[in-house]
Amino acid sequence: MSKKSPYKGELEVPDWLKFKGKTFSRTLSVVDSTVNRSGIATVCKEARCPNRTECWSSGTATFMLMGDTCTRNCRFCAVKTSDKPSPLNPEEPKNIARALHDWELNYIVLTSVDRDDLPDGGATHLANCIKEIKKEHPKLRIEILIPDFQGNIQSLKKIIKAKPDVIAHNIETIERLQAKVRDPLANYQQSMKILRAVKEVNPTILTKSSIMVGVGETYDEVVTTMKDLYSNGVQLLTIGQYMRPTFRNLRVKEYVEEEVFTRWEKEGLNIGYLYVASGPLVRSSYKAGEYYITKILEQKFTPRN
Repeated sequence: MSKKSPYKGELEVPDWLKFKGKTFSRTLSVVDSTVNRSGIATVCKEARCPNRTECWSSGTATFMLMGDTCTRNCRFCAVKTSDKPSPLNPEEPKNIARALHDWELNYIVLTSVDRDDLPDGGATHLANCIKEIKKEHPKLRIEILIPDFQGNIQSLKKIIKAKPDVIAHNIETIERLQAKVRDPLANYQQSMKILRAVKEVNPTILTKSSIMVGVGETYDEVVTTMKDLYSNGVQLLTIGQYMRPTFRNLRVKEYVEEEVFTRWEKEGLNIGYLYVASGPLVRSSYKAGEYYITKILEQKFTPRN
């Protein structure tokens, strides 16, 4: 049972959701300075991720492409929104490729804001970022968390043609709560369509999605969503606790006990997922480059040219 916090209507954050690791390390300092110098946004900062200190201390960051302003207004997200964000920076592909020279990485996660103001949703720009990174860092594994492109498969094909190793798109929540949690332009079936299309166009690219819990779903509804994602070709899954980033965002309905996350992880593996990360602090890009995901890429799929 979740406790009430001193703030009216708020639940008290349980101990298991409070980061207890180091708050400073040399690696964290290097990552922080690189992020600031590059001028490229990170989802770590813009979305106020609770794992930023931990991930940056281990040398991991998730770059957010196409600026720091989104055309969607999802109720769970702290990223700035506008109908008319700033124009894309044509130097961003080269900037991010240069920034990565400061780190010793073998796996990187890219994400982006939604850019519904652009004819292809920014797909050409994202594909160029992937290509530039691959040119500068040919051994680097690339995971990209993409928008839904309003269901436009031609836009999706531009990403697929750039040959990232993993294409992720987050379903975010169960079908019943989509309208409450996500922007009206997003929806359950549209997201499933995009994920399914990745495998139809190129079966060798790993697909990934994420569910956040604590917004009013039931245990069985999460399992149903897991089965739906799997039936649409998703192979990697993360499940994590929703944390309210600001008081303007959706309230937390429940802090889910750790043992429930363990049960979902077992359910996912029984369903057939290659990999399931399920825990209170898990996020879609949390520790994405861990050893076992890299091994999955090496063992099950041919190397990228």
